[in-house]
Amino acid sequence: MKSNGWVRYETELGEVKLSPEIIKRYLVSGDSDKVTDQEVMMFLTLCRYQRLNPFLREAYLIKFGNNPATIVTGKETFTKRAAATKKVKGWEAGVVVLRKEELEHRAGTLVLPGEDLVGGWAKVYRNDWEVPLEITVSLSEYQRRRKDGQLMSNWANMPGTMIRKVALVQALREVMPTELGGLYSPEEMPVDDSLLDTTPIGAPQLAPAPAPKQDQQQERNRLLKELQRAVSELDLQKDAADEIMAELFPGKTGVSQMSNEELAQLVSYLGAMIDRRGTEVTEVTEDELAELSQQNIAEHEQ
Repeated sequence: MKSNGWVRYETELGEVKLSPEIIKRYLVSGDSDKVTDQEVMMFLTLCRYQRLNPFLREAYLIKFGNNPATIVTGKETFTKRAAATKKVKGWEAGVVVLRKEELEHRAGTLVLPGEDLVGGWAKVYRNDWEVPLEITVSLSEYQRRRKDGQLMSNWANMPGTMIRKVALVQALREVMPTELGGLYSPEEMPVDDSLLDTTPIGAPQLAPAPAPKQDQQQERNRLLKELQRAVSELDLQKDAADEIMAELFPGKTGVSQMSNEELAQLVSYLGAMIDRRGTEVTEVTEDELAELSQQNIAEHEQ
């Protein structure tokens, strides 16, 4: 559902409301000023289609410099969805080690001295399949390095854990294509997942110390003038303005009930609407979403 630039959709933990402005302001890891409108819309579409809550770190939009943005899914999303479905009976996963010129598929991530870690494996049991799906992946194919040639932190410090996760999420995605289609974990993509913040977004911030009353009134007069200009430029009717206010500040029925901080947020939101009046959220098909995901991967493989 779309309303005044906002997109609403249901997730397993309740309703999520997103807009391009909110994504750029709060949900970009890295250089938020570098992310493009197309990358923002691709992220929004994926979150809505797969019912991901980015405020709970179920999805990340990562952008550094002028490089293409990377979209990854939180580490726990794959196993949480697999555990919740009736399709999957269980799974096993581990590492592949080379020991005395023999390969061993070992459960877990233990690699002993004198052994070489060469890959990871996973096996997923689906209730309506006669045989389980088994995946084996190569360590050398997925180890990620920084620009200076050094391994990224987690690949250097716990390669067994990382390659096991790669194998497991690939197997789960093949077994659950509808629930996990288009989703990729940080371990599969060229990102340093040790730098991703896993703290949920939305904790209230401490308000700054109040300004003197005279300064507050001057600031309020300035904000009211800016608000009037924005409403005029957008040609907003009263019903549309009231709907926006209800979305942003439930229970407030007029600007007289709003604090200066709330007025500033409203002015900022309307300013973003002015900047992005041509941006629309479009419906996409499952095939179009898959194509967007493949483009995201292909850009990083070039």
